[in-house]
Amino acid sequence: MAPSLSKDDREKQSAALTSLFAAVGLTSFKVVVGLATGSLGILAEAAHSGLDLVAAFMTFLAVRVSGKPADSTHPYGHGKVENLSALFETALLLVTCVWIVSEAVHRLRFHTGQVEVTAWSFGVMLVSIAIDASRSRVLSRAAKKFNSQALEADALHFRTDIWSSAVVIVGLGAVKLGQWLPGLAWLHGGDAVAALGVSAIVVWVSLQLGRRTVDALLDSAPTGMEQRIAAAAAAVPGVRNCHQIRIRASGPRLFVDLHVLVDGGQTLSEAHDLTERIETAIREISPQADVTVHPEPF
Repeated sequence: MAPSLSKDDREKQSAALTSLFAAVGLTSFKVVVGLATGSLGILAEAAHSGLDLVAAFMTFLAVRVSGKPADSTHPYGHGKVENLSALFETALLLVTCVWIVSEAVHRLRFHTGQVEVTAWSFGVMLVSIAIDASRSRVLSRAAKKFNSQALEADALHFRTDIWSSAVVIVGLGAVKLGQWLPGLAWLHGGDAVAALGVSAIVVWVSLQLGRRTVDALLDSAPTGMEQRIAAAAAAVPGVRNCHQIRIRASGPRLFVDLHVLVDGGQTLSEAHDLTERIETAIREISPQADVTVHPEPF
């Protein structure tokens, strides 16, 4: 029989699942309005939200798999699935940006595509901003609470959508102004320019996310974590020195190995108690850390 989910796993999966539903609704709404109005900016946002939908689905699956306990074939657990999911999201975003930029440049060069700016055009983007802001806050809190890179990536996607939606609103406003004032007809390209702005934001966020994901997959230690762990271990009474610290991240969990010099006159029981105090001190920095302490006589 499959083991029951812990409260933390249920909360993580709930956050990922609600984001999946939000992405479905936003993508559908933007596609309908974008096709009806011919707005490339809105369609670019629909494509962005479509990728967020795929990303949210990948995040949901990653959170489910990463919560599985370690086994004989995965002694460090399944946390790397979250990092792999984030890398997949990055690749999807960058590929989509190529299409958006190509279409926007084509419209700017050849003045193709008529944009019909209506109340629905602005409405879909305002609704999008409201939903994105709400989901971003929920996901950010969950990502921080559970130290989940998958949830952090999802929160970053929704937070980026807020800014890109604002850029689209500005572009639609420019098109509308150009329609009202014939002397400002050059503003008709504002929608395509907005699409380029969305692409720039998405590329920047994707590269940042991709860098962190690759670092995690290559077992790069979190910046500054070695120094914090060394200081925490050295502060425990009875520890003379802390060295040979090795850290690797697997999803939300850190695996920490370290050697400490302790007074040589201790009994085995006393040395064991000391290592437990060291582990407790390190878990105050990273609550889910899996810590292995190797004591050596001073």
